[in-house]
Amino acid sequence: MSISKYEAFLKTVELGSLTRAADALGYTQSGMTYILNSLEDECGLTLLRRDRTGVQLTSDGQEILPYIEALCESWRLVSEKRDELKGMESGHLRIGTFTSVSTHWLPGIIHAFRQSYPNITFELLHGDYAQIQEWLLRGRVDLGFTQLPLRDGLSSLHLKSDDLLAVLPEGHPLTEKASIPLDELLTEPFIMYAENTPGGIRVMLNNRSVKPNTQFVVEDDHAIIAMVEGGLGVSVLSDLVLRRTNFHVVRRPLDPPVRREIALAYPEGRTLSVSTRRFIEYVRSWREGD
Repeated sequence: MSISKYEAFLKTVELGSLTRAADALGYTQSGMTYILNSLEDECGLTLLRRDRTGVQLTSDGQEILPYIEALCESWRLVSEKRDELKGMESGHLRIGTFTSVSTHWLPGIIHAFRQSYPNITFELLHGDYAQIQEWLLRGRVDLGFTQLPLRDGLSSLHLKSDDLLAVLPEGHPLTEKASIPLDELLTEPFIMYAENTPGGIRVMLNNRSVKPNTQFVVEDDHAIIAMVEGGLGVSVLSDLVLRRTNFHVVRRPLDPPVRREIALAYPEGRTLSVSTRRFIEYVRSWREGD
């Protein structure tokens, strides 16, 4: 059985571009067009609408999408079971993650894991906490690094209580304090992180009686730190984000302390592939030894 045309369809939907999907899968654009046309001929339906802005699902495509996702997931599990019976000679793991985990944890975790399982390949999808949990529920990824609490239908391995810290320019008056009252910090010119996810910094700040004096909204962690270093304002970032940075800024704990709970999540009640189970086991041992 060839599953490639269904995988090509899913990759095109994911990326919203036939050209980018072809590049990701190693096809020519004409080859990708042929594959998608063949799938539509097989189904007797128009699944994708293609124009200069990209590719969008038709109403028929929306209807059939979850069935194609389920088909690819079932085929992946068949392949994983085959690999398990053969001694796990190969396998593929799809992991949802966010930037600070990808930067500070995953390179070391994956490198060490592949010492034992060198033929396991990885696909990393970057998103925010809500997206990652949605991908897990839809079967788009096998595992996801995310923040607690989780949506119904997911289980997790708790990894770290990650402190949120005040980030200040050197010489700022608040740097004289050992810890920074959050309400006092919020009155300063504030550089806000653009991400708005359940349990995220925006939600935490929006629950305060004092609203942040937001002067800038920025999407990138390092851009925020650079702007703080440049004296444009203050911010709040996690301890994990602030590791291994060369910026000249001052970090202080918040008063009262605020933390995010990072976990490795996976679908509840679903049969996990052998490579998924082995990766969870490895991350558990990594956590205990960290």
